[in-house]
Amino acid sequence: MKLKDSTTAWLNGALNDPITKILAKNSQLTKTQLETLLIDILSENIAGKQLKYDEKAKLRLTKAKISRGSFNRTLAQSKDNVIKSIYTILLLGYLGIFESSALDPYLEIANKLRDYVEAHQDMPGKQEEIEDHIKLIEIIKEELETSLKRLSNPSNQPM
Repeated sequence: MKLKDSTTAWLNGALNDPITKILAKNSQLTKTQLETLLIDILSENIAGKQLKYDEKAKLRLTKAKISRGSFNRTLAQSKDNVIKSIYTILLLGYLGIFESSALDPYLEIANKLRDYVEAHQDMPGKQEEIEDHIKLIEIIKEELETSLKRLSNPSNQPM
């Protein structure tokens, strides 16, 4: 089953990434909800076709069999948490909280995350440039991990 293997490899890579772990730990999503949401959104790209929910349920990383109903309930919970998070951002913007310097560290992290993603996408062609590029990516990754860990500590949060 190539789809299961591809999806499992991709999910394990994504969910075990140190930056993903820090972000997920401090998000509104449980690990299971994040996994389910990723499967729902990305599995069809991997499969190259539309999948039924019972097929998506089989792609979960758990060894136990997941029913379509259980998959759908977890998916609904994850979507609800994402929507609530978006409404929280909208509320903070509406109330003028984003104009406060208290959010500056979070905006800096967002910019570093964008730099990290762009660095991954812009791989050079020459071997010596690739090595320098990999070093740059590693530096950005370490800065991100350090900054995210600092901000995820409740006593260090600026708000």
